[in-house]
Amino acid sequence: MDIPGWTALATHPWAYPALEVVHIVGIALLLGNLVALELRVWGTAATLPVAALARLALSLSVAGFGLAAASGLLMFSSQPGDLLANRAFVVKIGLLMAAGTNAALFHARGGLQRLDALARAQTVLSLGLWLGMIITGRWIAYA
Repeated sequence: MDIPGWTALATHPWAYPALEVVHIVGIALLLGNLVALELRVWGTAATLPVAALARLALSLSVAGFGLAAASGLLMFSSQPGDLLANRAFVVKIGLLMAAGTNAALFHARGGLQRLDALARAQTVLSLGLWLGMIITGRWIAYA
């Protein structure tokens, strides 16, 4: 089924690259703020109150995730069959699900209040998962 809007997205010379830029800005907001908060969990900048930093960093991370998710869904809509057949894309989505699960578990157990060894381990896992998503996202074009 050919939907004109999606066809235009896939064929317009500026639409897809513009979505890629929005996607990258979203990733930068998401990952940059997560790294700042994760460094605080590890004890860096101990004078910064965790709760205040978390409110700011998590708000910006959620906004970044929203941009990345919305632009990613639009890019996906332009070629769903090709992407679902692409191993790098499938791995990226699996990593995304794992990162979401890790974040939910981190917050459910009060990782920001505990700042314990498990909270630190979860931040290392988080960073690894997000970096894995960036790497596999780049591999999509070459897989």
